[in-house]
Amino acid sequence: MATFLYKLGRLTFRRRRFVALIWVALLALAGFGAASASTATSSSFSIPGTEAQRAFDLLEQRFPGASADGATARVVFKAPEGEKVTDAANKGEITGIVKELRSGSDQVAQVADPFEAQAVSQDGSTAYISVSYKVNSMELTDQTRDALEEAGKDAQGSGMKVEIGGDALQVMPHTGTAEIIGVVIAAIVLVITFGSLIAAGLPLVTALIGVGIGVSLITALANVLDLGSTTPILASMIGLAVGIDYALFIVSRYRAELADGREREDAAGRAVGTAGSAVVFAGLTVVIALVGLAVVNIPMLTKMGFAAAGTVAIAVVIALTLVPALLGFAGKRVMGRKARKGAETAESTDAKGAKTPSLDKAEGTAKAKSADAKPNMGTRWARFVLRRPVWVMVVGILGLGVVAVPAASLEMGLPDDGAQPKSTTQRQAYDMLSDGFGPGFNGPLMVVMDGKDSSDPKAAAERVSKEIESIGVVAVTPAQFNKAGDTAMITVIPKDRPSSHATEEVVHDIRDAGKDIKADTGAEVLVTGATAMNIDFSQKMNDALLPYLALVVGLAFLLLMLVFRSILVPLKAALGFLLSVVAALGAVVAVFQWGWLGSLFGVEQTGPIMSMMPIFMIGVVFGLAMDYEVFLVTRMREAYVHGESPGQAIVTGFQHGARVVTAAAVIMMAVFAGFIGSSEQMVKMIGFSLAVAVLFDAFVVRMAIVPAVLALLGRKAWWLPRWLDRALPNVDVEGEKLQKQLTEGPAASGSDSGSDSDGGDGHGGERELVRV
Repeated sequence: MATFLYKLGRLTFRRRRFVALIWVALLALAGFGAASASTATSSSFSIPGTEAQRAFDLLEQRFPGASADGATARVVFKAPEGEKVTDAANKGEITGIVKELRSGSDQVAQVADPFEAQAVSQDGSTAYISVSYKVNSMELTDQTRDALEEAGKDAQGSGMKVEIGGDALQVMPHTGTAEIIGVVIAAIVLVITFGSLIAAGLPLVTALIGVGIGVSLITALANVLDLGSTTPILASMIGLAVGIDYALFIVSRYRAELADGREREDAAGRAVGTAGSAVVFAGLTVVIALVGLAVVNIPMLTKMGFAAAGTVAIAVVIALTLVPALLGFAGKRVMGRKARKGAETAESTDAKGAKTPSLDKAEGTAKAKSADAKPNMGTRWARFVLRRPVWVMVVGILGLGVVAVPAASLEMGLPDDGAQPKSTTQRQAYDMLSDGFGPGFNGPLMVVMDGKDSSDPKAAAERVSKEIESIGVVAVTPAQFNKAGDTAMITVIPKDRPSSHATEEVVHDIRDAGKDIKADTGAEVLVTGATAMNIDFSQKMNDALLPYLALVVGLAFLLLMLVFRSILVPLKAALGFLLSVVAALGAVVAVFQWGWLGSLFGVEQTGPIMSMMPIFMIGVVFGLAMDYEVFLVTRMREAYVHGESPGQAIVTGFQHGARVVTAAAVIMMAVFAGFIGSSEQMVKMIGFSLAVAVLFDAFVVRMAIVPAVLALLGRKAWWLPRWLDRALPNVDVEGEKLQKQLTEGPAASGSDSGSDSDGGDGHGGERELVRV
């Protein structure tokens, strides 16, 4: 592989104008496709195999036009102090708003008058209008939402307090500001790392091009593939992260090859041949993690995973082709100012007066001298770990273990409006309903009785109602039958809030009682509604967690065994990843579920951890963690294969890779931390979890525990049984075969006829390798 990528790197360096033109054309075509495509709606959300989904499907068959899975809203009114909503003036205002809502949009399915539906509190201070829509919340038009928001403004003028809850006002959070903050911080880190604006700009430009192409393709194909408007968020987040990472490693290796005295075209080829091999396998681990989301068997997540995996694949191809091409355009400016000045001084002092290719050699000499005089931070840290590997490993494992303790109390669910900031109308409507009617009114349950196989459906419905009342709930509405009289809907109001453990127990109790009812009457009892759907979704995600982990970690173990030709190194990588993930989950539980330091991160109400977050975090962080593992340890493997001792190979790996891995991790933390400032609890939680997980994995696991374990293992770390060594294909990630071919090739000098005038090394002895 290294030899092929070496050829590819040199080819794209020489044909840089053509390569750049191809990528610009692809970006333009993808952008045109996105601009001309029709606006995407929301991807249909379903949870196959769950009771709540079966109930929704049954309602669509037996109650046509009822829009059981449509969006809902509640317009909540609170009368001024000393008044009641039943007073003539207030009642007139509310009745007028009911009429206004019914005629405000053709997406409205039903509007319930509070005075007819008994939606007035006992003390008469609070009332609410229930609005149901024909489509889900993401398919509501702006006109429909505007009509809903405008409906209560007249009532506010009369003195009543009016707030709106429900999922009708939920929109996907805009992440543009967070992404801009992440890109700005990434630019600052890259400038500090490289000391050159050109070198810092290359990873940003190529990453943005990759994200632009990926997201544009998703937008263009959204309606065709039913991807929906939510899919680009994951794709853009992951694409930006890995795109910067991959280009960063290629550029860094290119500069290192220049520092060793290579000519520019040869340096580009070697950078793509070595660091590019690591990019390919790192990209494969990310793709495995994202495609593995299909294990959960939720179509929306599967499509998001595949779309994001496509964006990662684009980032890999860009790193292997566009990055070396742009390095060809950059010239000497890819090096820092000090390096360029040193080269100019060396040229001016050439005794024969002839210009020499001194940028590379002067830089290499200066680097060598500085390395001998003052080792960099990565070298010093690696030597410290080699002196005290046991202490470093024990402190790292115990530290993450302590942080991981809260993960034992992990409770998963989906946040309701009670988790919104107190300033939002959804949160205020939630609080008003809780005060006026009880917290259970914010999450009513819908019980569906299928009496098709029952001899007396009405009697069965009466028994269902009595069984539910005996469980202990606030209210049970009379059964509402369809025209055929074989199916009934019963609304149940629990005592506690929707996301509480008590409400989950009520759902399970109703389902348990339904088993006896079916055995006695033949009628099947199903529980659904938004609250039950959230409970089933959380359970499905919880059930899929271990299979997903086994699949992703297992496939990645095989892939890393192929890369490192070792059993212990991939095993150590997988175990280290699991440790960092559990520690990150512990931190999330401590902040969002227990409330520790909650005010610092804007957590206004604690509750269960979003059920999608653990699997989402595992998929994203696993890909990034394996990036750092591959880039750092591959350099150690390369040094070991080329003859260095195991200890010295660790030092060499850190000398060349620690600074770049640190920069990549800081950039990713900045990108993810930007989402912590979001007003949406889910986005805030995801941003926090990803930032903390990258912190733990990059700086504790990869930079401390990994070298300590390798130091303790010594040569055993690279052990592989002979039979397995013969069975595994040699992909030559460390470039051993490439190095031999370059070293053993004829040393005749000459000019490569395919080189541009401003690039190339002119080594005719390598001409055979360059031909593709």
